[in-house]
Amino acid sequence: MKLHDVCAPEGARHRRKRLGRGEASGVGKTSGKGHKGQKARSGGGKGGHFEGGQMPLYRRLPKRGFKNPFRVEYQVVNLRDLARFPEVSEFDPETLTRLRLIKGTKQRVKVLAEGDIDRAVTVRAHGFSGRAAEKIRAAGGQAEVL
Repeated sequence: MKLHDVCAPEGARHRRKRLGRGEASGVGKTSGKGHKGQKARSGGGKGGHFEGGQMPLYRRLPKRGFKNPFRVEYQVVNLRDLARFPEVSEFDPETLTRLRLIKGTKQRVKVLAEGDIDRAVTVRAHGFSGRAAEKIRAAGGQAEVL
């Protein structure tokens, strides 16, 4: 078999129904919608959320809490992650993305203190936990807030 011999199996491809093209077509006049009624109308029928008059799911479930639209989300990097790359002395969002420690450079980055770092590095991030900044400075490095 060659690439030009490949084709869909018999009956897999159908011609589309051309509605309202005369009685002889089989779907003329009412175009397969029958007579009158909700489903015969333009835009008729019920939405995907309708449950036959039963109280819909989105109204049965409790609404709780508050979603702050101004919340600032951070991508987290731990000191143990930075310690895995001894050849790198400067870390910023671009470097962290390249090393696949974070995804993308659009979000803010926060450095947390889990693990230890034993060499002087410069870390540029949008936030540091208190202990993370202490550990970086204790190792002789710098923690710069962007």
